[in-house]
Amino acid sequence: MRHLLKRSFSLAGHRTSVALEPDFWTALEGMAHRRSLPLARLVAEVDAARTETGMPLASSLRLLALADARKAARGGEPA
Repeated sequence: MRHLLKRSFSLAGHRTSVALEPDFWTALEGMAHRRSLPLARLVAEVDAARTETGMPLASSLRLLALADARKAARGGEPA
């Protein structure tokens, strides 16, 4: 079993930590790089969008990484 890696971000003026599996961090870092964004900016964008659903931030980040991987697997350009 792989351990979770915790990273801290400043979101909406507050420090928060997110714990994800290393593979999810790698996928999110790749997405941020392709968008020419710092990882913190990508996380902040996901955080702002998720407030409508009330979904936990870690879950929202995992789903974003999964959607990106599925798109790439179908031959689409990853985000």
